[in-house]
Formats: sequence, structure tokens, C-alpha cells
Amino acid sequence: MIELQDVGVRFASRQVLDGVRLDVARGARLGIIGPAASGKSVLIKVIAGLVAPSSGRLIIDGTDVTGLTEERLAPVRARIGMLFQNYALYDFLTVEGNVGFPLVRRGEPADQVAQRVRDRLRAVGLAGSEHKLPSQLSGGMKKRVGIARATIAAPELVLYDEPTAGLDPVTTSKMYDLLRADHEQSGATAIAVSSDVAALIGFVDTVIFLYQGRAHYQGPAATVADAPDPVVRQFVRGALDGPLVG
Repeated sequence: MIELQDVGVRFASRQVLDGVRLDVARGARLGIIGPAASGKSVLIKVIAGLVAPSSGRLIIDGTDVTGLTEERLAPVRARIGMLFQNYALYDFLTVEGNVGFPLVRRGEPADQVAQRVRDRLRAVGLAGSEHKLPSQLSGGMKKRVGIARATIAAPELVLYDEPTAGLDPVTTSKMYDLLRADHEQSGATAIAVSSDVAALIGFVDTVIFLYQGRAHYQGPAATVADAPDPVVRQFVRGALDGPLVG
């Protein structure tokens, strides 16, 4: 479904991504891991169409979308749901308004939007929270609202940018249980960036490890700790000794 061919991203004099190749099958669950400033969030934004590659190509369902205008990208983005790291909830909208926003923008009838919102909130364990404002929610609740909004339009691809950042271990475990259940029900392709490597590996099937903008590992999540590259092994195992510099 998603193919990156030698994708590079450059901001001024800084090369953020350098020749990244990636192939994600429909229905797969991919994790993106790596040290800070390795290009993880930029990579997921490239896939979302929010950052344009400086070089290389992004192909979605066999169509090269590299360099498309905003107008021509719109129908592609409509098939993608995204949970942003900082929630990106509208403070002036209720939970109901935030979750239903993608459907309202699409012009769906108000009664159908309201029903879909109730169904989604029930699925993420927030039934009865329709009229609360984001300021009244905990961090974990905001994440759940973000997940409900990202998935309400039944997207073919769901992107999660740090879905458990700032959450305690128990809430993190519940969050990944929620993502897993949602994926099994929808069959959507899921791509997640997370600094919590152990929790992420329990959710995804495959991982790509980025370091200094380059892919140092692509393969099964179950074997990433035994990768031949010492940089990958040190990071995943949390070892103090190795080539990684803090």
C-alpha cells in the first residue's frame, strides 16, 4: 500500500531523511523507532502528505503522489487518519465536535455524525464524554479522543505519532490494547512512531529503525533486538556501551 523509494528530506542545510526505502503492505502494522532527532516524525509526516520529499518518491496504492498539488492530495489524505503527538484537539470544540470533525468536513448528515461519534467514543471507553471540553480531559482521555477522531471516517491507513507519550505504564498498556482491538476490527494499515520501544514492539509486526536519517534495520519486530547492526542492538536493548553517542 505504501512505498517509499529513496526518499530524502532536507531542511536548509540539514539532511533529515537520507535515501529511505520502505514497503508497507495493506493491513500491516509498522513501527518506526530510533533515537531522538533521527527523522521518525518527519518520516510519518511524509507518509501523511504533510512534508514533501526533497528527493525520491512516495507511492500510495501504486500511484506516485510525490509533488502533487494540495488539491490533488486532498482525496489521498481523506483516506488517512492521524493521531498527532500533541493531540491537536480544537480547544473551542467539545469532544463530540472534535471527534465528528472529519465527517462534518465531508458533509455527512448531522444525525449520522452524532451516531458515529457515540459509537466511536463507546469503542474507546469514553461514552458519555460528548459534551466535555479538551481542558476537562486527562492526557490519556485526550489520546483516546484523538484515536476516535483519527479512525471515525474508517481510513485505510492510520498513523500514530507517539500514541503513549506522557502516559503511565498502565495507561500505555491499555492504549495499545485499544489500538490492537481497533486494528483487528478495521483491518486498516497502521504505522506508529514511539519512543516506548518495548510497548511498541508488542503491537507492531515489523519495524524500521532510523539513525541520522538513514534506515539501519527493516524487518520483524520480534528480532530487532538481535539485529546485526550494533547501533540498533544498543538502542533496543538500552545498553550503555556501544556506538550510540548520547
